Amino acid sequence: MANIIMFGILAVVILGSAIMCVMTKRIMRAATFLLFVLFGIAGLYFLLDYTFLGAAQISIYAGGVTMIYIFAIQLVSKRTLQGLVEKIKCSRIITGGLLSLVGLVTVVAIMFKNHFVNMACQVEDKEVPMDIIGNTLMGSEKYQYVLPFEFISVFLLACIIGGIVISRKE
Repeated sequence: MANIIMFGILAVVILGSAIMCVMTKRIMRAATFLLFVLFGIAGLYFLLDYTFLGAAQISIYAGGVTMIYIFAIQLVSKRTLQGLVEKIKCSRIITGGLLSLVGLVTVVAIMFKNHFVNMACQVEDKEVPMDIIGNTLMGSEKYQYVLPFEFISVFLLACIIGGIVISRKE
């Protein structure tokens, strides 16, 4: 029962922070709300007893990636950020809503086509060993994730280089 209550609290924190992250007009507040989202996800990992993934989430994402974002924000001059005022157009809201609806319908259709709902109801309560998780995350075979990790590292390097280029004086 306590796990369900903690999950509910973490879900409210994650969803509330995510909504506030995209709704706020101040970029530093958005970065702070992103930090709360990442801490909430780490809390979910700890709730599932995946302490390694929870610690990695805190150290890499909540610590490192958020600091890179804040560093890049601070490198951009205040004059550049002050001139950015975006007006909300009704057509953009409608387009965004329609695209979100198409994405939701696609995800639900894939879930029902592949019987994910039935499999989720029939899953036995067994733990996945950490070596299988590690091999899946760092393996290069089919359905393993080393290639996305490499793409993310190249993307973060490009962000750092872009921040340095933006920050240098003319």
